[in-house]
Amino acid sequence: MGFKDISQIAGSAMAAQTVRLNTVASNLANADSVAGSENETYRARKPVFATVMQTGDNADAGGRVQVLDVVQSSEPLRKVYDPGNPLASAEGWVFYPNVNQVAEMTDMMSASRAFETNVEVLGRIRSMQQSLLKLGEG
Repeated sequence: MGFKDISQIAGSAMAAQTVRLNTVASNLANADSVAGSENETYRARKPVFATVMQTGDNADAGGRVQVLDVVQSSEPLRKVYDPGNPLASAEGWVFYPNVNQVAEMTDMMSASRAFETNVEVLGRIRSMQQSLLKLGEG
């Protein structure tokens, strides 16, 4: 596997982690939003990743990470009786998103660390390429 293949894998992983971080940010931004009906309530979103393997005749094989979709969570919404809320339904219920803020923060930390790891991989590839060029000088 060449430097180009490794760079493509790391780059696609960084793009996937960026999507993951964006969905976490969206979920956290809407965590305390209120709606008067279930249909209007924000639902947490989660990205779906897949590994795409590349094979070839020349023994070079690689892969990349692909974001297949961003899906809504199927967790139940939080229903609170609050008749004084201006957004309350006729029965006095308001609905909150199904966002678990602790889980979202954990997911954010994991995505950040994965992104940093791939940045480090790209840095090491660059360093190795520079070392190879220095070998050719002498």
